[in-house]
Amino acid sequence: MPHNCEEKQATLPYTIEEEVREELENIIPESATQPYDMREVINGVTDTDSFFEIHKDYAENIVVGFARLAGRSIGIVANQPMFLAGCLDVDSSKKAARFTRFCDCFNIPLLVFVDVPGFLPGTDQEWNGIIVNGAKLLYALSEATVPRISVITRKAYGGAYDVMNSKHIGADMNYAWPSAEIAVMGAKGASEIIFRKEIKAAKNPTKKLAEKEAEYAAKFANPYRAAQRGFIDEVIEPKDTRRKLIKAFAMLENKAVNLPKKKHGNIPL
Repeated sequence: MPHNCEEKQATLPYTIEEEVREELENIIPESATQPYDMREVINGVTDTDSFFEIHKDYAENIVVGFARLAGRSIGIVANQPMFLAGCLDVDSSKKAARFTRFCDCFNIPLLVFVDVPGFLPGTDQEWNGIIVNGAKLLYALSEATVPRISVITRKAYGGAYDVMNSKHIGADMNYAWPSAEIAVMGAKGASEIIFRKEIKAAKNPTKKLAEKEAEYAAKFANPYRAAQRGFIDEVIEPKDTRRKLIKAFAMLENKAVNLPKKKHGNIPL
């Protein structure tokens, strides 16, 4: 950790080589509903045995911690599909927001791994203020002036996609794997709403729903439309992720943000 906000992040001597990690190619399951451990992705991208997780047993649907990338100190925020399918809830939003602000305080660059199907539904979440607490993470990432890079590994749906360091809130670089699905919602739910009349009028509604679901998935559940619109900087192969991130963080090393002369913003407390 740097001693203060003016000091650059700590760097250890490191010789950059080819940096291709083949093991990342086989982490994402074929089924979109099957979970996987996001720590495998983190360990596959960062320097060997460098990931130091924080608050491991609290809000397990999100993972935060420190690591090194080519010797550079970075902070990591990542959805965890193994718990609650990676949905954002009250506790995970607060956990990620606090860690984000800590890294921003000490000038530690942020790397965000995204696999989020949305905010967790339910009256319990509503009663406990999912909107105001979810906004804490949105605010923390929007206000952060350190280098911010995102990698979308699979699902990036709706408002939760926006909150997780999207281009819309000022991320510096956004990468996506070919398995990424960037959309308002999942193909099945979207098809049931958009094509409701067609499905209802069909002789075989179940078959028609399956057809429309496949049509929607082929058209929208991929990262290429988002890249076409500039929301994704590049669609990359998983094995190349580490190499791309090393180059991106090196490029952003001297990032400087000139903020308006004001005391502070009004964080949603």
